[in-house]
Amino acid sequence: AGGQHHMRTWFDKFHPGYFGKVGMRTFHKEAKWIPTVNVEKLWSLVGDEIYNKAVAEKGNGKVLELDVTKFGYAKVLGTGKLPNVPLVVISRNFSKRAEEKIKAAGGICVLRA
Repeated sequence: AGGQHHMRTWFDKFHPGYFGKVGMRTFHKEAKWIPTVNVEKLWSLVGDEIYNKAVAEKGNGKVLELDVTKFGYAKVLGTGKLPNVPLVVISRNFSKRAEEKIKAAGGICVLRA
């Protein structure tokens, strides 16, 4: 008791900033839903059987279409290496490095709402 009355000088000396409020309060801050997947994990989403089939059909002009939102991801990040097999990736967001790596492998990045 007395921190804001007869003991104010003691509180100000030994506990500066003890009383009062600083900054702004944020009410109902909503978290964004952006689960991410790396480029190196794209082929593991579909499995080995489909990957081997895509490698076999690489020269035929057939390309696998992979919608990462069906697997629960919203953004593709550029960590890791991507095999040199073309792939059409559909996602809500792409990082710059992920887009470069997918295009270097002969694939296409398609944005989806």
